[in-house]
Amino acid sequence: MVRMIMHGCNGAMGRTITGLAKEMDGIEIVAGIDVNPVVLSDYPVFASLEECNVEADVIVDFASAKAVDHLLDYCGAHKMPLVLCTTGLSPEQIEKVKETSKKTAILRSANMSLGINTLMKLVQDAAKVLANAGFDIEIVEKHHNKKLDAPSGTALALADSINEAMDNRYHYKYDRSTERVRRDENEIGISAVRGGTIVGDHDVIFAGTDEVITFSHTAYSKAIFGKGALQAALFLAGKEPGLYDMQDVIG
Repeated sequence: MVRMIMHGCNGAMGRTITGLAKEMDGIEIVAGIDVNPVVLSDYPVFASLEECNVEADVIVDFASAKAVDHLLDYCGAHKMPLVLCTTGLSPEQIEKVKETSKKTAILRSANMSLGINTLMKLVQDAAKVLANAGFDIEIVEKHHNKKLDAPSGTALALADSINEAMDNRYHYKYDRSTERVRRDENEIGISAVRGGTIVGDHDVIFAGTDEVITFSHTAYSKAIFGKGALQAALFLAGKEPGLYDMQDVIG
């Protein structure tokens, strides 16, 4: 049985994962960490990792970017495997993730869903054919009105997947309102929409002459991310230090 600590247990995703873990074999949440340490389930909740006196095999994080530095310090010092799901990290934090992964196993993914990670592979294959045929590439992402970071980590991960397949020839364009210029053939446009209760919607558009191909993924519930996080926790427990992602989980 894998013993898991839920970091950010009283947030929306923390509560979703708590419910899912009760139905999943092989894993148990043994403690939670939250700035509001109210017990909402059948495990103890602590205000900080230092206060937690419960032994565990892995931490799953769905808290906030401002809590990531301390979380990484703790996991590195205690050799605690970490599934890091929080998005909106700064370049300095991403570099700290890489450094900490030399001390303990870290799995970081911009999106934990099986569908999105399959989509990343599909758009790489599409780009190798369509980009070289002159197709422009645009990504449009839509999320609920409470999401703080934009563009989404998933949109950036999709762009990075394409860029990796195309020898990093692309740069990213986030705003076209500040200049009047023609579109650069080596750019990927990334647009963000925020509204209502949209869980997550991503379109990767390949626009050519007289034809358009669109790859779409729609999340109808946060449960898909929670299931992926739990699968990642099962995978990561006991792993050697290193930086992993969901592609390792799905094979």
